[in-house]
Amino acid sequence: MPNKTSGFLAEFKTFIARGNVMDMAVGVIIGGAFSNITNSLINDIVMPVLGIFTSSVSFSELSLTIGSAVITYGNFIQAVLNFLIMALVVFCLVKTLNAFHKKKEAAPLPPPAPSAEEQLLTEIRDLLKEQ
Repeated sequence: MPNKTSGFLAEFKTFIARGNVMDMAVGVIIGGAFSNITNSLINDIVMPVLGIFTSSVSFSELSLTIGSAVITYGNFIQAVLNFLIMALVVFCLVKTLNAFHKKKEAAPLPPPAPSAEEQLLTEIRDLLKEQ
């Protein structure tokens, strides 16, 4: 009778060892760090500049009180702005990487090495020229 645990663990080990899973894990870790950079860009650079025009440094302070309910629509505006800036930065990165790969693919390939048959025919041609 086969041991189900070892089969399951072996299958899990194979799954984890796949390149795609490892790439995804690295992507998630780098994405988390990238999120911190983007949040700093928004909170420390973009929002103070927008604050000049809106007389507020952060949209998250904007709210509306209806009865006892407080609607913090500024948080929503801030989240949308964060998303748009992050999407723009990711779009620019992907566009740059795609352009780099297209240049790499468009580079002309060196001429292929002559085959054994072509070398033989070249030698025959050269011998005939000598006669």
